[in-house]
Amino acid sequence: MVEALLVLTLVAAASTAGLLAFFLMRARSAEREAREELSRGLATFSQTLTAQMGSTATVQNAQFETLRGAIEQQLGRIQQDNSAKLEQMRQTVDEKLHATLEKRLSESFKQVSDRLEQVHKGLGEMQTLAAGVGDLKRVLSNVKARGVFGETQLAALLEQVMAPEQYEKNVATRPGSNARVEFAIKLPGRDGGGPVLLPIDAKFPIEDYQRLQAAQETGDKAALEMAEKALEARVKFEAKTIAEKYVEPPHTTDFALLYLPFEGLFGEVLRRPGLFDYIQRQFRVTICGPTNLLAYLNSLQMGFRTLAIQQRSSEVWKVLGTVKSEFGRFAEVLANTKRQLQTVANTIDQAEVRTRQIERKLKDVEVLPGTETLQEDLQLEDKAVAMRPVVK
Repeated sequence: MVEALLVLTLVAAASTAGLLAFFLMRARSAEREAREELSRGLATFSQTLTAQMGSTATVQNAQFETLRGAIEQQLGRIQQDNSAKLEQMRQTVDEKLHATLEKRLSESFKQVSDRLEQVHKGLGEMQTLAAGVGDLKRVLSNVKARGVFGETQLAALLEQVMAPEQYEKNVATRPGSNARVEFAIKLPGRDGGGPVLLPIDAKFPIEDYQRLQAAQETGDKAALEMAEKALEARVKFEAKTIAEKYVEPPHTTDFALLYLPFEGLFGEVLRRPGLFDYIQRQFRVTICGPTNLLAYLNSLQMGFRTLAIQQRSSEVWKVLGTVKSEFGRFAEVLANTKRQLQTVANTIDQAEVRTRQIERKLKDVEVLPGTETLQEDLQLEDKAVAMRPVVK
């Protein structure tokens, strides 16, 4: 029994193994066929893909060629346009640069020409100035010409400040003397007398001044000291001459003015210790330069104006006194006129009263024909008299 079961088991196992082998063989065959089918599909896909890729590449190559041609044409046109624009810009820049360069060069040449012309004019003016300086030097080297120069400058200052009737030229200030001072200012005299003259004389010691300047430039102390002493002595001599020739009180003031036409010369005189005070105290002569003489003349002019105002004020007071006297007499005449007018007014009032009395007495008298007009005129006249104001 057991053996039968074993046999049956073995037979069943063999059958199962056979079936498994059969199924395994069929599975392998199907797998092989599938592999073959897959290989054929892959080959077909590969061929199809290769063909499609080839056609795509051909199309893309054609498109790329078309696009490249279009891009090249566009780039060519852009390049041509850029070249044309660059050429136009170059021409414009060249024209502007040329015009600007010509304009700048023209302006520069014009400025250079103007500068050269100004330099030429300046050289001409310098030559003229040099000639004028030479002429001035020649003039100042002549003693008489120097005197004329100082006198002319002094005359210009006097004409600038004073009126012509306030000073005299080349006048003899001392009675019985032939010495004539260049200018004399007429000051008002005392107690309404004749004018008192203030002598003014111009002096120009140019040689001493030039020697002093030369010594200052060279720095030579000995020469500088000698030049200073010479200038001091010359100024003292001129002040003494003016005092002796032109000062004669009471016909003149008790002092005179010495005019130095250069401020530098006047400054050198002031720098000498005590020289100004010594000349003023010893010779009664005041030294003046152009600036302080102008201030002195202005102060004199203000004094003249103050004196004129005082004289005018006295005249005004006299006129006011006369007007006051005349006004008093006018008040008396006006009072007399008022009294006379009051008398006339009273007489007229009395006549009116008498007229009204006559009218009351004539009321009962018969009125004649043709007298109505006369009566009306009388009534109008009475009304006019009644309306007139009474003078008090």
